[in-house]
Amino acid sequence: MWASFDWDPSKDAENQRKHGVSFKEAQAAFLDPNRVIARDAQHSQTEPRFYCFGRVSDGVMTVRFTYRGAVIRIIGAGYWRRGTKLYEAHSQVHR
Repeated sequence: MWASFDWDPSKDAENQRKHGVSFKEAQAAFLDPNRVIARDAQHSQTEPRFYCFGRVSDGVMTVRFTYRGAVIRIIGAGYWRRGTKLYEAHSQVHR
């Protein structure tokens, strides 16, 4: 399965400053065969939003995203402990 990704360049630059992760790098989380996709009910007021928790290199990355047609629109990404805990609990994959 091939996915098309999109993002706002200014949000990407802000995300890199705040979290040290580019949205280009964040695409790799979707390649993890054990990735976990969860609905983000808190931020789904205007459109459905989701989280992707996937292993990238030596950590579990959390990617916030939405679908815009057939395109995955990345909204934010980073390495957060809560994402790692959810990933490990759901996929039963541990470091």
